[in-house]
Amino acid sequence: MLARVAGRQYVCGPMYPSKRFRSLARLSPALALAMGLAVTHPHDADAASSPATAPKSSASGPSGAAANAALSANDPRIAFEKFTLPNGLEVILAPDHSVPLVAVNVWYHVGSGVEAPGKSGFAHLFEHMLFQGSKNVGSDRHFEILKKIGASEVNGTTNPDRTNYFEVVPSHHLETALWLESDRMGYFFDMLTKPSLDNQIEVVRNERRQNYDNRPYGKTRFATSAALYPDGHPYRYLTIGRHEDLAAASIDDIKAFYRTWYVPANATLTLVGDFDRALARASVEKWFGSFPASRKPATVAVPPPAPQPVAVTVEDHLVKLRQVQLSWISPAMFGEGDAELEILANALSAEGTGRLYKALVYDRPLAQSVSAYQDGAGFSGVFGVTVTLRGDASLDEVKRIVQTEIERVTREPLGRREIDQVVASNEAQAIHQLESVMMRSQVLQTYNHYLGDPNRLTWDLDRYRKTTPARVQEFAARYLAAAPVVVTTIPAGATRGGVK
Repeated sequence: MLARVAGRQYVCGPMYPSKRFRSLARLSPALALAMGLAVTHPHDADAASSPATAPKSSASGPSGAAANAALSANDPRIAFEKFTLPNGLEVILAPDHSVPLVAVNVWYHVGSGVEAPGKSGFAHLFEHMLFQGSKNVGSDRHFEILKKIGASEVNGTTNPDRTNYFEVVPSHHLETALWLESDRMGYFFDMLTKPSLDNQIEVVRNERRQNYDNRPYGKTRFATSAALYPDGHPYRYLTIGRHEDLAAASIDDIKAFYRTWYVPANATLTLVGDFDRALARASVEKWFGSFPASRKPATVAVPPPAPQPVAVTVEDHLVKLRQVQLSWISPAMFGEGDAELEILANALSAEGTGRLYKALVYDRPLAQSVSAYQDGAGFSGVFGVTVTLRGDASLDEVKRIVQTEIERVTREPLGRREIDQVVASNEAQAIHQLESVMMRSQVLQTYNHYLGDPNRLTWDLDRYRKTTPARVQEFAARYLAAAPVVVTTIPAGATRGGVK
């Protein structure tokens, strides 16, 4: 299965409402407690004094710092305990006794962003391999066991930055889930065979055919990445990988990947739900504590490529409408300017109110749809605008309108109302994401992975509500002033110029 959020692909897993888990809305203490959230946190005093948790920009507007302080006082907190086993495994425990369920969520801090040339798709392929079986579980029995105990949301996903495995189990079956996850962390090699590898290679290649090669505008995604990133850059090839690289994968490749990246020190186990903290900690130590000490592998940061104005035309026999996609290299996930460009993307394309939506869909019916996104990943991001044209619309006119609006936001600040609408929408979405134990585990894992601290909800919220129109304009000018990569997709057999 494939999930794609804000332009970045998640393969072999269900759709998460957000990769970012953006800002969180203001909650009363009573509502926070009703959602299983605490309004205080044991680390709050340390976090408040830490420079890393300080907001990057000051508040502005008539409400000022006092209003922001009032909001911060009512922000939800997920009460948690974080510790590290002697072998290096990180553990986050967040009890919530509102429902008799526990989310078990393991993140290995490896994704397609660390793949070497010629090895594209390996992180995702390996995710598939870990469902094939392990020494004490047996061959291909992982899903069967979880089904018998009433588990739900069982799956895994891969993106450029991490690979995760997760399940929600009835609380009295927590030990079963811990046993399953520990067995594939420590005893995977015993079930690794050439037939099992060949089987999963074909499964992944079929997944690529289904979700990329044989899907409308699937070619556009490959063309965009190839135009944005040079040879050798790990973001050049999508997480799904190239057919030729997947077909060439060997048993030795899988073993090397496992020994390097699937060590306890490169993993974080998070439990959220109905469990006794002391008993859960003892169970974690029981099932994971005997693994030998390990060292977290070093990740070499890949700098963002220099902007290259490239224009590409793609013919796609699966599409009926032309589409144009403009892309710029942008800030990394949670980097400076990431929140501002996300606000800008929403201000441009929000249905009904977005500037490009009004210009292309409402005022002049040139487009079937308009979207914009800021998609940050670990090393860098992509800011994109995608317009699917109506049948007889002028492609040149559509591109001119998009470029005009982009140039406008680099010269003039957004209105305060445009920013407030985005902040309110993000906060509502974020609150919805906190309702389930699984999504709460994703929130903790996301902040821990990218920021080193699961307790970053208020910091994240403040990135949006404390920014200013001037800062949005500043980052728009910094990243979007360069000529974009333009990929135009046309129906196969159409003239390359399209409808003028």
